[in-house]
Amino acid sequence: MNYDKMFSIVEDLPFDTEEDIYLSKRERIYLLRPSVLSKKYSSYDPKTNIQVWLEEDGKRPFKPNHLRILIDLKLRVREHPELRYELLEAFDRIFYGEDPLVAIKPLQHYAFNQHIGSLEVTAILAQLFIIEQEYGFNGDSNYNPPSLYIQGWIRYFIDSDYEIDILCRRICGNSTPPVKYTCRDDKNHKKYIDGSKPLWYL
Repeated sequence: MNYDKMFSIVEDLPFDTEEDIYLSKRERIYLLRPSVLSKKYSSYDPKTNIQVWLEEDGKRPFKPNHLRILIDLKLRVREHPELRYELLEAFDRIFYGEDPLVAIKPLQHYAFNQHIGSLEVTAILAQLFIIEQEYGFNGDSNYNPPSLYIQGWIRYFIDSDYEIDILCRRICGNSTPPVKYTCRDDKNHKKYIDGSKPLWYL
């Protein structure tokens, strides 16, 4: 579903209720809004705290993080460098509000041997992480919208020629993605352009 419909699901999610977002024979993505948070997350607002959960092959569910989709996309473009622009465009379209499963359709007839999960799950997780930052981000963000942080990294991981090791070290070191991947979408930046299109940074 597109961004607006998914955002509405997030907004309306009751406490302590699992909401299935994606189901396949091997994978399940669901959302949960816990009414009671652990001490680790005591600074979070329960009303805007949404947890994204992933279950694979009937194994124990876990909460995937940003690195999962970033590494998955880097593996795909490393195997198929000729699909760099197609991957960038698909995930830009997701960022701009398109249904993830529609955005990745042009890529689904390619065989990927290097990946972490399915392309469908990676695309839906990307959308959910974008919404998560828009809906539940606590504190001041360097970006407007805050989701540009993850989108900038998605663009950088796909487009960069650096190895996974270097890219992971940079994001894990709390650095920000290069400004070339965020400036025209960032309302806080002097180069912001309203209505930017996919691939504007190339």
